[in-house]
Amino acid sequence: MIKIFVSDEIKKACPNLRVLAISCDVRNTESDEQLWKEIAEVEINVRFSMKLEEINKWLPIRATRQAYKECGKDPNRYRPSSESLLRRIVRNLPLYKVDTLVDLINLLSIQSGYSIGGFDAAKITGDRLTLGIGQEGELYHGIGRGILNIAGLPVYRDSMGGIGTPTSDEERTKISRETNRLLMIINGYSGLAGLEEAGEYGKKLLRQYVFATNMETMLL
Repeated sequence: MIKIFVSDEIKKACPNLRVLAISCDVRNTESDEQLWKEIAEVEINVRFSMKLEEINKWLPIRATRQAYKECGKDPNRYRPSSESLLRRIVRNLPLYKVDTLVDLINLLSIQSGYSIGGFDAAKITGDRLTLGIGQEGELYHGIGRGILNIAGLPVYRDSMGGIGTPTSDEERTKISRETNRLLMIINGYSGLAGLEEAGEYGKKLLRQYVFATNMETMLL
């Protein structure tokens, strides 16, 4: 598994952060009908149980937003991905269908409240990732978003630069239908409580829908 390190600047800004990384071989497919039935059930539950103004008060999301503030970013302008997904559901907007692997990561994010990085491990340069804080002028192409200003965002970097923030992952290492080795990072800015349970649910989804094998787990 690729080594993951947390920089001192992140440790200082986000002292409660715990990170759970899962790496595995996968067989990705077009969006899976059974998975989308599961997603539809979760959408219904979210709409009945959550109001728009309550989303950013859910602990995993609230803690991620606080991490943005501590790192220097306005979380109302650059929302964590889990918050954005839940807001779409509550506002009765459709979720995007991408492929089975991306869809199940989105489901895990909706269910857990964590912003989750999903990367094609073969596209990561070097043998380590370091979580730091984005700098002014740092070039970053958010998936489907164009150039994203990541200054003040927590960002995972490989030897070539940034690949993942809680708002959006980078085009360079994005998952595709050809992805056969996944690195998934669950970012627990609220601490350990609930993180391992989210990891177990994630592993269940990976085994069920993308036939995950050779699974490795790292908890920081």
